[in-house]
Amino acid sequence: MGTSNRVQSTWLLIGLILIWGVNWPISKLALTYAPPILFSGVRTIVGGLLLLIVALPRYKKLRLRETWYIYLISSVVNIILYYGLQTVGLTYLPSGLFSAIVFLQPVLVGVFAWMWLSEPMFGLKLFGLFVGFAGVGVISIGGLSAHISFVGILLALGSALSWALGTIYVKKIGTLVDPIWLVTMQLIIGGLFMSGLGTEVESWSSIVWSPTFVACLLFISIFVIALGWLVFYKLIGSGEASKVAAYTFLIPVVAIVTGILFLHEPFTLSLLGGLLLIILSILCVNRKPKRLAMSASIPRPAK
Repeated sequence: MGTSNRVQSTWLLIGLILIWGVNWPISKLALTYAPPILFSGVRTIVGGLLLLIVALPRYKKLRLRETWYIYLISSVVNIILYYGLQTVGLTYLPSGLFSAIVFLQPVLVGVFAWMWLSEPMFGLKLFGLFVGFAGVGVISIGGLSAHISFVGILLALGSALSWALGTIYVKKIGTLVDPIWLVTMQLIIGGLFMSGLGTEVESWSSIVWSPTFVACLLFISIFVIALGWLVFYKLIGSGEASKVAAYTFLIPVVAIVTGILFLHEPFTLSLLGGLLLIILSILCVNRKPKRLAMSASIPRPAK
């Protein structure tokens, strides 16, 4: 990867972490105005329709007859399961504990990428992945309540697993589909399914269309979902999946810092300890052993 591309990827990653970080408190606020499944459906449909404007001039790259199954699988794991389980699960668990479990995802991505994408796995990298998850857990411990729902834990684990599988799947099939059409189709398919399900089990009249809710909905639909998924897939496609996923450990940190600044939540020792563990995690995951770095730098003879 060239220097300019590396700088661009760094800025994209920083932006993604910030936007996906503030998404948690904003989503929590939005859920006070709308039931979870309908909210998931509406925000993903709006994001998908916005991207459709960008995708339509590239209609020749859709190739729906050849690639429909890719859009369907991606919408199931990345939208229906991930967002559906996430929004429902937040009603069962404290947000801190739930986000800590969801961000088991980078650990799962690291393991799955080693298993299915032949990405290198070494002791320091594996150690770093687990340290990062531990850091998120330490941050969340201070805010846990005494009541922990087993159903909520299962929903959080399911959300983490679906996101990890979706990340690996997109990395695997990335060259077979146009990335803009992939994000657009998965959002529209997933949004339609969740809206239909929400219509059956929830009520549209329960949504309070206040200015606050509309603002939250538009921010999440445009920046978190539409642009966020595009950037995430671009980063996954341009680098190691496990390395990109490791930085997502910073997302709940941004969410907590946002809570401190705007919701006046306290800065605790658990937050400080978790931040230090997350920094250690990123350093471990991104540091290659000397033997791998040397072998990568040795030019291979032309065949």
